[in-house]
Amino acid sequence: MGKDNELKLFEDKKIRVKWNEEQEKWYFSVVDIVAILTDNDYQKSRNYWKWLKNKLNEEGSELVSETNQLKMRAFDGKLRDTDVMTTEQILRLIQSIPSKKAEPFKLWLAQVGKERIDEAYDPEIAINRALDIYRKKGYSEEWINQRLKTIDIRKEFTDELKAKGINAGRDFAILTNILTQTWSGYSVKEYKNLKGLKKENLRDNMTNMELVLNMLAETSSTDFRKESKRFYYNR
Repeated sequence: MGKDNELKLFEDKKIRVKWNEEQEKWYFSVVDIVAILTDNDYQKSRNYWKWLKNKLNEEGSELVSETNQLKMRAFDGKLRDTDVMTTEQILRLIQSIPSKKAEPFKLWLAQVGKERIDEAYDPEIAINRALDIYRKKGYSEEWINQRLKTIDIRKEFTDELKAKGINAGRDFAILTNILTQTWSGYSVKEYKNLKGLKKENLRDNMTNMELVLNMLAETSSTDFRKESKRFYYNR
């Protein structure tokens, strides 16, 4: 699980977190998040979370049943079982807490939802948004153009897989892992570790040359599948 005890700060308050390397997910201490949103001390936050869990259970919410427990070091220095949630679960939890501090998160969620709906109707909006993000992060125009090409080729690759009846995300991940290992010599996980990445997108941290090699691998695989399909139908 990575380090035994990791801390993140939010408005000068500590949040205990753990990174799951296998799942590539952060897990956050629920009580610490509740303490920030309710402005309570640790004990009051524990009591509030206990009450909220019962309330969510009565409402039939799946959020509580999906909550995990991990050993985390308490502020008294002892390791204790602690309720934890992923980023997605924490965002759902925030919507259940009537707090002024939660309002910015709720507004942000509403804005993100609207943006995704707009992008579904007009994909060009998503492309322009990606361009703005990459430019703000300081990527060169050459790299950005290369990155956009990889997105297009990746879509063609996954569309071809779907045409072959492969739809599960896990299967996509397995095939991606095979291709990455073929051209780089590393699995996706090993490559991310080599670059010191966790949740970050691997392609966003590739050089121009790495992007080209990755595109070549996916293009070759797509073309091979298309040629195999033509051969099968033309026999």
